[in-house]
Amino acid sequence: MLGRWTPWLRARPLLADGSLAALVAAFSLVALAYARRDCDGACEPGGAAAVALVLVQALPLVWRRRWPLAVSLVTGLATAAYGFAPYPDLAMPIPLGGVIGMYSVAAWGSRAGALLAGAVAATVAAVVVAVPRTDADLVDAAFVSLALAGAWLLGDRARVQRALAAEQAERAVAAERARIARELHDVVAHHVSMMVVQAEAGPVAVATEPARAAGAFEAISATGRQALAEMRRLLGVLRDGDGDQAPSLAPQPGLADVGSLVEQVGRAGLRVELVVEGSEAPLPAGVDLSAYRIVQEALTNAVKHGGPGRARVLVRYGTDVLEVQVRDEGGTGPALARGPADGRSGQGLVGMRERVSLFGGELHAGPAPGGGFAVDARLPLRGPGS
Repeated sequence: MLGRWTPWLRARPLLADGSLAALVAAFSLVALAYARRDCDGACEPGGAAAVALVLVQALPLVWRRRWPLAVSLVTGLATAAYGFAPYPDLAMPIPLGGVIGMYSVAAWGSRAGALLAGAVAATVAAVVVAVPRTDADLVDAAFVSLALAGAWLLGDRARVQRALAAEQAERAVAAERARIARELHDVVAHHVSMMVVQAEAGPVAVATEPARAAGAFEAISATGRQALAEMRRLLGVLRDGDGDQAPSLAPQPGLADVGSLVEQVGRAGLRVELVVEGSEAPLPAGVDLSAYRIVQEALTNAVKHGGPGRARVLVRYGTDVLEVQVRDEGGTGPALARGPADGRSGQGLVGMRERVSLFGGELHAGPAPGGGFAVDARLPLRGPGS
């Protein structure tokens, strides 16, 4: 039963702390009533003043997360004041309000505030033992001191664990944003490159081959729609789910979609041969997506930097390794003179290397013997990435 209510209360900290303060106050008032009954003239009932001190030990716990240092000092000093007064012993093993306040300042306050509260508690405990009228002995002081010290250590441990969890969450968010950035780069670079190549070929085709020009414009439209759909899916991940908008649950592309990718690239003028070797088998989702993106980026580079020509895509399924090879002829366009490594040393190759290294694989990318460009990737099918 408690397990069902815990998440609900965790989402409503003020209500949870209010309930805790009410329980501590009720328990303390019941203890005060029984202590008055058993006083037998050895102590003063205290009346409203005793009740007020008991409530001051408990009720401030409502704000223990918002103002942990103030709450700890108030509850602790109220507990000490009750101990100095000649009021009935509450017959509780520990001063609940003061102990919870000490835990709260260590868990929710700053380290400096927690140390200050601990120093004040130690000083008050020493004074209580030193003053004869409190009738406290070393056993009482040691018991209370151990309770307060234990509460401080537990609270400090909770604060450290919460900080570590927040740091891990920040790292996870950063990693997810980096992944989305790679995905966006791959999607935008590929589809925009296809659209540019097709658009550049349009004016020439209009004058000589009107039917081909119409097909080019249809291909541009289809490529643009596909790019928008993939970008909406990726950007949906960044939404927080407010309102009626929800992230798309469309599946990520994989090697099964390489055929459609080859057809799309073919419409841009690059004739691609697709070869599959080995027995096709289900792949880990991350490996499947990364292999597809590597092929996509390599073909995009071939279209951008190689121009019209031919390319060959080889997918080889092994027992422990998936191999992906993409080789193009390099074409005859001016893009070949764009610098070292055929001008292909930008973010695309960086993204390929990151994807391959994520699974402990190997990537070789560079000019191929005899011209053109080659991308060879080996992705392990067993290991940390799978």
